[in-house]
Amino acid sequence: MEACPSIKNILLLDSEGKRVAVKYYTDDWPTLAAKLANEKSVFTKTMKTNARSEEIAMLDNYIVVYKFVQDLHFFVTAGDDENELIIATVLQGFVDAVGLLLRNEVDKRMALENLDLILLCLDEIVDGGIILETDASVIAGKVASHGLEGAGSLSEQTISQALATAREHLARSLLK
Repeated sequence: MEACPSIKNILLLDSEGKRVAVKYYTDDWPTLAAKLANEKSVFTKTMKTNARSEEIAMLDNYIVVYKFVQDLHFFVTAGDDENELIIATVLQGFVDAVGLLLRNEVDKRMALENLDLILLCLDEIVDGGIILETDASVIAGKVASHGLEGAGSLSEQTISQALATAREHLARSLLK
């Protein structure tokens, strides 16, 4: 287990530092308040940069690799003993997969409209902190196949179907 790189969290925040999609894989931030404080800290310490390509920062003894695309801020956090290049590869895989899934219209509105795809994307990249996949085309392909198996994307569902799908995703994430 020690030889396998692990991820602490993946954050997707908007340009104001508000959550769009987040996934925590460890108990380093045990409460919702601690998670929100971490997100605010990461956002405020990186917002002054213009990270249009990957940037690496050391924040509170964690390695944070981040990139900004339009009005979205992508972050991947790992322990200070992890390899920065591997963490950067995870980030790039996430950013590129989201770009493929959103047809290169990567902005907050499109992300929120396709939140189901982004959450599936997170599940395909990392599971329990262990990196599963970093190739954007493979990730997007798996996510797209999940969408074909289900009722389609949220934009093609009625409101009641979308709420049922969201409830199901929430229940699955709480049961993990």
